Amino acid sequence: MITSAYSFIALLLAVAGGLKLLEAKSQWKLFEFLPAIVMLYFVVMLMSTFGFWQHSEAINQAYSQLKQNILPAMIFLMLLNSDLRQIRKLGGKIILAFFAAAISIGIAFVLAFILFQSALAEGAWKTLAALSGSWMGGTGNMAAIQMALNVPDASMGYTLLIDSIDYALWVMLLLALVPYAQRFSQWTGADTSQLDAVGESLTEADSKPVSGDQTTSLLFLLAISLVVSVLTQAGAELLPTSAFFTQTTWTVLIVTILGVLAAMTPISKLFGAIELSNIMLYLIIALIASRADFAELAAAPTYILMGIVILLLHGLMMVLFAKLFKFDLFTCGVASLANIGGVASAPILAAAYSRALIPVGVLMAMLGYIIGTGGGLVVGKILSILA
Repeated sequence: MITSAYSFIALLLAVAGGLKLLEAKSQWKLFEFLPAIVMLYFVVMLMSTFGFWQHSEAINQAYSQLKQNILPAMIFLMLLNSDLRQIRKLGGKIILAFFAAAISIGIAFVLAFILFQSALAEGAWKTLAALSGSWMGGTGNMAAIQMALNVPDASMGYTLLIDSIDYALWVMLLLALVPYAQRFSQWTGADTSQLDAVGESLTEADSKPVSGDQTTSLLFLLAISLVVSVLTQAGAELLPTSAFFTQTTWTVLIVTILGVLAAMTPISKLFGAIELSNIMLYLIIALIASRADFAELAAAPTYILMGIVILLLHGLMMVLFAKLFKFDLFTCGVASLANIGGVASAPILAAAYSRALIPVGVLMAMLGYIIGTGGGLVVGKILSILA
């Protein structure tokens, strides 16, 4: 049994690295439905259940210190690629579709919570708030809300379970609808000429140049992200708090604003922001899972069913928005997946329509990184009132 903090962290990173390597090299179909980051949670949770480590003072201190300090750094790095000036190039209708998708997801969470509230455990609204952050942005936003609302680590198993199983079903449905794009556009009266022009414009645009050598960039980004983490936490201590706006909530909001602003500076051109933020995210997910237990997932079927209901409600609202604003099927589908699946899947759906539209999917997903945390916190506030 592991009792030292160093061995504990080394084991978590070894599991994370091993699963990520297996995903990249094995090409197993399993990883299409359960990505390495989701598998990581359940593998580490299984190890926690069987007592691979002891919750010693050293391990508990390492857990809390790393989780508290790495998360703000990860959020900052994650947002460096979300340049609002690039996102503006998408055009008004596409951005409108994105926000329509985000709003419909938020409404769907509220409606589903009302329907399932009697079957959920006390405090389940926090779990769902974290999931709503993920489905408006990505796993990084989910981790940010988990920190901001102090969601119990054990409850995050439900979040990742819904996020993987229901998300996979949603991706398959959206891909299956691709052949019906023309018929859908005829029904809504959509004009796709502007969308095609935007796709071609973004494809022709020059990519961000990488400045400096990679080691220098990585070292500088790591340093500045950790400094930002320290400063935002110090700044949050000076702000007024309440039952909802805790010190950690302020930390997350401040670092989000700093990340969005930094994305419009030369710092965003440095190599390594995505790579470093992904490494931090894997470590954070592993840390969360290290406090979970399989015995606490007894209500999993209820949560999975609730996730399906949320997606169906969201889908119905998107159809109504499409008819009202004359959206085409591509715009609806990618707007939905940019929220729910993020950068990993929105470009895949975009490519199913046309490779020229891949940049549209990427930029829409980047917009999700910006609004995911705030949107999830708003949903959480509404759910807390209903609870």
